[in-house]
This record gives sequence, C-alpha cells and structure tokens, in this order.
Amino acid sequence: MQAGETSTDVIIIGAGPVGLFAVFQLGLAKLKAHLVDILDKPGGQCAELYPEKPIYDIPGLPVCTGQELTDRLLEQIAPFEPVFHLGEMAASLDKTPGGKWRLTTDAGTVLTAPVLVIAAGGGSFVPKRPPIPGIEAYEGKSVFYAVRRIEDFRGRRLVTAGGGDSALDWTVNLAAVASELTLVHRRPEFRAAPATVAKMRELEAQGLVKFETGQPSELKGADGQLEAVTIKRTDGTLFDIEADRLLPFFGLTMKLGPIADFGLNLNENLIPVDTEKFETGTNAIFAIGDIIAYPGKLKLILSGFHEAALMAQAAHRYVHPDKVLRFQYTTSSSELRRLLKVA
Repeated sequence: MQAGETSTDVIIIGAGPVGLFAVFQLGLAKLKAHLVDILDKPGGQCAELYPEKPIYDIPGLPVCTGQELTDRLLEQIAPFEPVFHLGEMAASLDKTPGGKWRLTTDAGTVLTAPVLVIAAGGGSFVPKRPPIPGIEAYEGKSVFYAVRRIEDFRGRRLVTAGGGDSALDWTVNLAAVASELTLVHRRPEFRAAPATVAKMRELEAQGLVKFETGQPSELKGADGQLEAVTIKRTDGTLFDIEADRLLPFFGLTMKLGPIADFGLNLNENLIPVDTEKFETGTNAIFAIGDIIAYPGKLKLILSGFHEAALMAQAAHRYVHPDKVLRFQYTTSSSELRRLLKVA
C-alpha cells in the first residue's frame, strides 16, 4: 500500500439508505466499510430532497420521514463504526499491484479494498453550474460549489449566490471569517429556513453581510483568479462586486459522473448485475439500489435492502476467500448480538 492510502474491506460509493444498510449487512459478516458521498451528510435523496416527506413503504415503520429513516439507519450501523468521506466525489478507479481496488476522490482521498460497492442511487449529486461564460476556468481556484474548510475563506472577499438553505447557511457561517461578504439572489424572497433568513438579515443590519438582488452573469480576472463578479439586475442593468471567491449554491442535479468511466458495461446509465450476488460484469465490483438494472427490478428502498443482504454474503468471499461465512440470525446468534453490542 502506498503512502497516503487507507485500506479497508469494502468501499461503498453512496451513503443513501441502501448504502447505509449495506454497512449493516457487511458488518454482520465482520467486514469494515468506508463510504464516499458527494453530499455533506449521510442519507442521499432521503435527507437531501425530502427530509420531512413521509415514507410509507418501509417494513415495520408505518410512516417515517426521510430524515427519520436516515437517523435510524445511522443508529443501526453505529456498532460497526463505518468511516464516512462526505463532500467528496469518487473520481477515479484502478487496480493496485496486489489486485485490490484503489478509489481516489476529487478531494484527494485514496482508499483501497478488495471489494467496491456502488450504491449511488441514480448517480452522484453534482452542483448545478451557473450559466456564466468561462466559469470552468475559475472552478477549484476561486469558484467553489462547496465549503470543505471555513478557514480557506478567511480574509477573503466573498460572493455567495442563491436563495436556498445552502446559500443562506453558508452566508451566515462565513460572515465571521470573510473580509467582505455579499449575498446575491434573483429576488428578495428566500426558500431557506425562516430562522436562517432572519439571522442573515441581522448580519446585514450589522454591516457584516451585504445583499444584492440579481444574478451573476460574468466573472472578471485572469488565470482562474477572480477579481470581480458582474451582477445582472432584473431590469437588465449591470454592476460589479469586487471579490476573490464566488460560492454559487444553485441546487444539485443527478449525474452518473465518473462512475460512467469505471468500465461497467452501462445500459442507459444503469449497471447490469446478476441477481444472485448483485455483482457487475467486473469481479469484486457490486452494485445495489436504484443504479442497477435486472429483469423485474423495482426502484424501492426495500429492494435495495434485499440486494445489500445478498451482496454482503458474496463480498465476504472476496475479502476472506479462506473462510466460510456461516449464515446466522440476529435473533438467535450470540455472536451477532455481540457484534451489535446488544449481548
């Protein structure tokens, strides 16, 4: 293993409900897991898109919200101590000289494991790029779609853009470290939580945040280093805000992303699998959840849970080829209850 690499039993791409339940099933097989997800919190679509929306088809739970389901799954897998790499996208995949999979994220995290599991739903959530000409040249240098370290923005002249929770949350959080901070939104009304909007208005009254109505339309600078953001008002007039960092928060969209380059014989952006092990056409790469295709596939969380259980049994054979995994029930096995810390 090379310096800077972290070794584990299984790497899971996707920390939605199916990815989380996969941790449980792998844990019962005494397999450790690291999870990679582009979102900044576990839960996938449930937590990001409908945290308060009721779900009625989870076995044993007549009704629960997306966030409640996420919280229960996190509680269930806590005994297995999974490691999360949040706010990171799986960027590349290759094989180590020893035959393990090496996954590198866009944040530079390098993980190696005998088994890779793709539980990415319909793909990765990726930020929506503003329709600003030439913005690609600034991305990763002075235009950022996420905040990984607040300290990276200390003393900077910041422009945040958007009207949802992310835009308002980060406007409030970054106000304490920025030398100047301007929030830009196309209208004076916001979609964010009222308490956060009130805090932003309080900071505005204190002179710590400026608010402008309009949308970023042009970036000025050289070699990817921002000097000013041109804002277009609703009446079509333009003005510049001097800034060295732009943080656009225009929501998320679903894309398959780098997974499409993993050589998995995709069919209409879905991954074909067998229904015995939920293995792809590539050895030791498994896929579960909404990202897979097989005859009779139903895009239900329930189906993903079933797929995770069968995947874990097969994954054990790759991680411990010299050991037999004895099937046991949690209700009757003292060994499994010890793993769950309920003995």
